[in-house]
Amino acid sequence: MATVFIPSLLEGLTGGARTVAVPGRNLRQVIDALDARFPGMKERLLDEEGRLIPEIMAAIDGETNHLGLLQPVGETSEIQFVPAIGGG
Repeated sequence: MATVFIPSLLEGLTGGARTVAVPGRNLRQVIDALDARFPGMKERLLDEEGRLIPEIMAAIDGETNHLGLLQPVGETSEIQFVPAIGGG
């Protein structure tokens, strides 16, 4: 199972857990598994169209890419949800 590092703003949904192990072969499946275990997680991570909200980036094994929720997740992957950095 992949290890998900829970950002401090979402720890209230996990009862204070900072890391959780969940199954999934891509980011969408991981988020679905998180939401099944911790209701409300999906609502905090995804917009109305089911995409990651613009304020959040997902890093899988330290890498970000533009595949969105289709990003593959390995059995031993580490996933971090981090605030997107904006500016201009």
